[in-house]
Formats: sequence, C-alpha cells, structure tokens
Amino acid sequence: MAAKARIGVLGASGYTGGELVRLLLRHPRVEIALLTAERSAGKSMRDVFPQFSPFPRLPPLVGIAEIDWAAAALDVAFCALPHATTQKVVKELLARSPATKVIDLSADFRLRDVAAYARWYGHEHQAPELQKEAVYGLAEIHRRAIRNARLVANPGCYTTCAQLPLIPLIRQKAIDLAEIVIDAKSGMTGAGRAAKEAMLFSEVAEGFNAYGVGRHRHMAELDQEFSLAAGREVIVTFTPHLVPMNRGILSTIYVRGRRGRRAEDLHAILLKFYMKEPFVHVLPFGETPHTRHVRGSNMTFIGVASDRIPGRAILVSALDNLVKGAAGQAVQNMNLVMGWPETTGLEQIALFP
Repeated sequence: MAAKARIGVLGASGYTGGELVRLLLRHPRVEIALLTAERSAGKSMRDVFPQFSPFPRLPPLVGIAEIDWAAAALDVAFCALPHATTQKVVKELLARSPATKVIDLSADFRLRDVAAYARWYGHEHQAPELQKEAVYGLAEIHRRAIRNARLVANPGCYTTCAQLPLIPLIRQKAIDLAEIVIDAKSGMTGAGRAAKEAMLFSEVAEGFNAYGVGRHRHMAELDQEFSLAAGREVIVTFTPHLVPMNRGILSTIYVRGRRGRRAEDLHAILLKFYMKEPFVHVLPFGETPHTRHVRGSNMTFIGVASDRIPGRAILVSALDNLVKGAAGQAVQNMNLVMGWPETTGLEQIALFP
C-alpha cells in the first residue's frame, strides 16, 4: 500500500480546524502529521475538543514559530488561521517547503486583485507574488485549475452558498444581472470560536439580526466571481444575517429571468449543470431545502420556485458552513490537487434530526 500523505492543520483549535481533523481522521489516504494552535500550544487535541479523546496518537498542538517547515515534510497544509495572518505564514512555508500543497481557508488569497484586498481588508497584501498563483477553490466551477494548483484559496461559506446556484445561470445569460438579491442566514460557528461579547448565548438566543449591511467583505468575493462568470462587471445585493443555531447557511436568492425564461427554465439549467456533481443536489421544482437536510455533510441542496411576480424566480440553497462552506470543501480541494477521487473521505450523509 502506498505511503499516506503527510497532512498539517494550522489553526487546529478553531471550529474549522476541529472539523478538518474530524474529516481527516476518516480519510484513507492521509496521516495527520502536524497540528498547530497558538493559545493552546502544548496541549493535546482532546484538551480543546473532548470528542478526540479516543485518538491519543494525534500529534500535540504546537505554535507555528516552533515549526521547521522543511523537516515537517508536509504533502498538504491546511491553513485555518485568522484573516490577515495567513499570507506571511504561507509565504514562509512555501519558501522553505516549495513542494507542499496549501489549502487556505482564510480570505487572504481569495481576491485576485491585491488592491481590492487592501480596500476591503484595510491593509496591504503581504504576499502579492503568491497571489498570482493562487487558484480560487470552488471545485464545481474551477476544477481543472485546482488540479494543477500549489496554493488553493478556499471560498467563503456565504459565497459558496450563493455562487453554486447563481454561476450556472450567469454563464448561460439566463438572468438579469442588475436584479440579483441574496438574502443569507448563517449559524453561530461562522463567527469563529474566539470569545466575543456579541456571541454570548444571552446576546444571540431568541433573536435574529442582519449584520455587515451594505459592507460585508464577502461582497468583494461575490463581485469577483460573478463578474468572471459574466465577462463583465456584476454587483449584487447581499445581506447576511445571524441565526442562533450552531451550523448551517440558508440563502434565499431573488432573480429575474432574461428573454422570457421562467423559473422552470432556470431549474432545468441547474439540473443539467449539476447532474453529475457529487456534492450539489438540485431538488425537484418547487421544493426548497432546510439547513438540517445538509447538516454535517459536504452537500449543497438547491431549490427553485416561481415568484408570484411574472418573470421572477426564487432560488434557495443550503449548506453546512463548517463542511461544504469550509473544511469539507478544503478536503475536496485536497483530493483534487493530490489526484485522488474527489469524494474520498467526504461521503457522510447529513445528520438528522
């Protein structure tokens, strides 16, 4: 049997890092060789995530400054680090270990235009030379480029949930690009694991609110990918909301068909586009998904329904923000860059109830 690939998870003590470890433990072609965490350095994974108690052979958590990247000899490094810290880490990692494949789950390499990155994130890009080779990691759209990539920028969770139903329709010129409205709701884990007063139970329970209204950073990512698909500038309306649940994103998207296309026509385009995709499922016309239908899985469910206003349609997409919106999509991208079957280690059915 061929030797297993050596995998590192940088930022293993966060929600996304823990989800990566959960998925990788059951992946048949990898061994977890390195786990990092700054505040929890020196601890074991069971100290920060008790569910990993049955796996005592997981490597201890170490600080990034302690790592000799050349000696670590990683085949793949997952970077689940906070935004604005990943660029410097990846720059040093690839300088010392150029053969390592990097899957970055932060926003640090998602925007192709480094000037746009500086505008949206408030500081200059720290690795512009690496940005030139970064490949945007939405597998269903950029699969061919991902297979040849050394650095993959994993998409954001909100943007994945919005792009999967919209990009095929934009490519087919099936919808009016000036009339796209994305109303998105996310669970609490999308805000990360760090302690924040606004995320306390008593601050969010029994409530529901919009945030980042008119200025959320994911807008730059949506503008970039929709404009690429259309071959012209596209700017959409996008509003995120926080829902007091642990996991899940539900996006309700309002569009107008072009040249007489009805909701049924848009459904047919999506059904054909995703017919052979293992992780996108288009529901029968008129049905819409719930977040619990995809919880814990790498699936995205998409529904299409008619609006009562002639010519308009309502798209509804759902995914688990920690899996298809983050760790699962990252493992999917690892499978692609390593030349393995794309579904390896990702065939879990959703948890229900």
